[in-house]
Amino acid sequence: MKTVLMVAEKPSLAQSIAKFLSNGRMNSRKGLNGACSVHEYSGSFRNEPVKFKMTSVCGHVMSLDFHHKYNNWDAVDPLELFTATTLKKEATEKLQMPKFLSHEAKGVDYLVLWLDCDKEGENICFEVMECVRNSMNKRPGEQTVFRAKFSAITEKDIAGAMQKLGQPNKNESLSVDARQELDLRIGCAFTRFQTKYFQNKYGDLDSALISYGPCQTPTLGFCVERHDQIQSFKPEAYWVIKPKVVHSSGQSVVLDWDRVRVFDKEIALVFQKTIKESSNAQVTCISKTQKTKQRPQALNTVEMLRLASSGLGMGPQHTMQIAERLYTQGYISYPRTETTHYPENFDLKGALKQQSGSAMWGSHVRELLDGAMTKPRKGHDAGDHPPITPMRCASESELGGDPWRLYDFITRHFLATLSPDCKYLQTTVKFKIGKEAFSFTGKAVTDPGFTSVMTWQAISDDERMPPFNKGDICQVAEVKLDERQTLPPDFLTESELITLMEKHGIGTDASISVHINNICERNYVQIQSGRKLAPTSLGIVLVHGYQKIDPELVLPTMRSAVEEQLNLIAHGKADFNAVLHHAIGIFTQKFTYFVKTVSSMDELFEVSFTPLSESGKPLSRCGKCNRYMKYIAAKPSRLHCATCDETYSLPQNGSIKLYKELRCPLDDFELVLWSTGAKGKSTPVCPYCYSHPPFPTMRKGMGCNQCTHPTCPHSEEALGVADCLECEKGMLNLDPTSAPKWRLACNMCNVVIHMCEGAFRISLSEDECDCGSSKLDVDFNKANSPLPNNLTQHRGCPFCDPILVPLVRLQHAASRHPMYRGGRGRGGRGRGGRRRRGRGRGQPKDKMSQLAAYFV
Repeated sequence: MKTVLMVAEKPSLAQSIAKFLSNGRMNSRKGLNGACSVHEYSGSFRNEPVKFKMTSVCGHVMSLDFHHKYNNWDAVDPLELFTATTLKKEATEKLQMPKFLSHEAKGVDYLVLWLDCDKEGENICFEVMECVRNSMNKRPGEQTVFRAKFSAITEKDIAGAMQKLGQPNKNESLSVDARQELDLRIGCAFTRFQTKYFQNKYGDLDSALISYGPCQTPTLGFCVERHDQIQSFKPEAYWVIKPKVVHSSGQSVVLDWDRVRVFDKEIALVFQKTIKESSNAQVTCISKTQKTKQRPQALNTVEMLRLASSGLGMGPQHTMQIAERLYTQGYISYPRTETTHYPENFDLKGALKQQSGSAMWGSHVRELLDGAMTKPRKGHDAGDHPPITPMRCASESELGGDPWRLYDFITRHFLATLSPDCKYLQTTVKFKIGKEAFSFTGKAVTDPGFTSVMTWQAISDDERMPPFNKGDICQVAEVKLDERQTLPPDFLTESELITLMEKHGIGTDASISVHINNICERNYVQIQSGRKLAPTSLGIVLVHGYQKIDPELVLPTMRSAVEEQLNLIAHGKADFNAVLHHAIGIFTQKFTYFVKTVSSMDELFEVSFTPLSESGKPLSRCGKCNRYMKYIAAKPSRLHCATCDETYSLPQNGSIKLYKELRCPLDDFELVLWSTGAKGKSTPVCPYCYSHPPFPTMRKGMGCNQCTHPTCPHSEEALGVADCLECEKGMLNLDPTSAPKWRLACNMCNVVIHMCEGAFRISLSEDECDCGSSKLDVDFNKANSPLPNNLTQHRGCPFCDPILVPLVRLQHAASRHPMYRGGRGRGGRGRGGRRRRGRGRGQPKDKMSQLAAYFV
């Protein structure tokens, strides 16, 4: 029997698709990577019985990066990055996705790809194909790879996709490859140069990265452009006359002046005086007009993001995350689409019937099904996916919170597209007071149409219209003269920014939310009430600096032109290499010019930010000059020695304080203590070693708890107790700063082991347990000693000793620092494989001139 391997983009999608195709009769097992399941069942494929295996990836399998020799910011000229060697690396190494896919593809005859149906999905298709190519059975001359196209996770859509399998689109995949390479080369070159240049000069930038992005920077440019308009705006006073008239029925209304306003106060006073001289207002004309407020077009991604921000107060990134979750759970159709036109074969009535039982809008749906349903407005067909629609009925108790709010909005929007337009009667009454003309307008809804379900769009009968007739004489009760001022535009809202990005071709329906999130995360803009985007000093200075040197770096035209070229690749109308070569050539020239003229941008930084030498507070002594270095708390936190004019990196996302005035035995720098709080972990850090690793087994960004110095009392060699129980790459070190709430903490991941709380002293002994762990010397407090006969001192293994084991508790620390992500690749170590302290490390390399003498 032949075997068919099917791959979806997420584990939850794989489970749903397999459930539909197998009619629920499937056997599931965990894959070798532990993250993805494999669902197996028997069925028919191409008119013959086969065994199906349905599994998934977790997004991209591979990511583009530079060769590791280009990763050293200090050693590599950023200009080299435009021509540097790139390679594909595993997107998430711990998932072992290529190995998992290759394993599952052994002996497989056919491959069916169920990745998301967009350009990114096509790119992942080819990543999967590359992983399984050598494992599948060879079938020369026969199609063995198939592509499933679908827009919703429903039984009907999935079954239909299985019947109409096609092939992966190589051109669309290549367009993604081109975008990834351009963004990597351009972004990294500019970002590395800017970050090093400005962070080495200023202490209060408050951003870990001074980044440039071909999409991110024009996005920021829109926000700064609006800020500049606000700053250059000069308010101007004007006056408005607002008379109040009283109808014979006793109702009063305030009229609008046909002149609207005047900018000269003296003239306004003359008009007011003239009008006051007339005590009556005469109705000269009454016009009634039937007006229509159009129902919305079908919903696409950009409109969903825009309306979720302005109407629900939800940021674009958050909205997309929720929409994707609703999609994978089968509540809505695919949320990434540019189309606002329902396909001709779209089952609108079927989608409506699913909502007829809803307690929220069921009655409105039944009215539509009974004959009130109207033909949707014609929209734009981008040829990608149908508009976003609900796929099944849900309730607030079922979804809750923001998922419900977004689902509620999507469903009401869908129902509105099939509802009649809103109709209302607009009545305008014209008045004459003396020689001046005024008017009053009122609205009365005659048919609420779609606004009965999209209630926030409803037209309110806010002012009741008195029964005016032509020729009526009304009494003028008062004539107010209001002084007002012209107002500047407000900061851009997220909704307005999304509109500008779509208009200028910045980003795609899938990436717009990412670019907006990036400028917020990088501290270039801050979100204010009403989802308004206010640029920070850093964001403003960056954009003004680009405008000074090369305005095209921040204008949307450059990225828009690149996006057009990428779309030509996707449609097979442009050559991949030609587009890449041309774009890289242009940005190489721009980068070279930017580097030569960066002093123009620096002039703006000088005005807005404080030099490093004047920033921060004295904290610890430099090992070279023995003078105090200043601690700069603003991101990225660091130490600066004004005497040596040197800056030293520090761990981020935690607190920094001096560590008992102790010094590193290698370089004489005073140690600092980095901590993530009471529920986190802490470690001493040598500022010099952190940036200049002293031994070959170390890399940048390692604290003392990862140092391999053979005799330093703060190193892994002195404090390492056992291999980590979870990550298998780290060492559980005793944290001497944790007393009296003693703990062991892994120096590679966030595992923390609490033990012997209240003990007076804990230290490592020279003895080793049979399990490979170091035994601890514990000096208990007399008041709570677990030892018999009032004994307080005990030596034992924290994992084996019957007295210590009950006093040990595992926890995961609240640590977010990259120091505790990923491994150093020591490998080959499990419990019982720990190296004993001071042995097997090899000769350490020199670091400073005194180091050789130290080891003699």
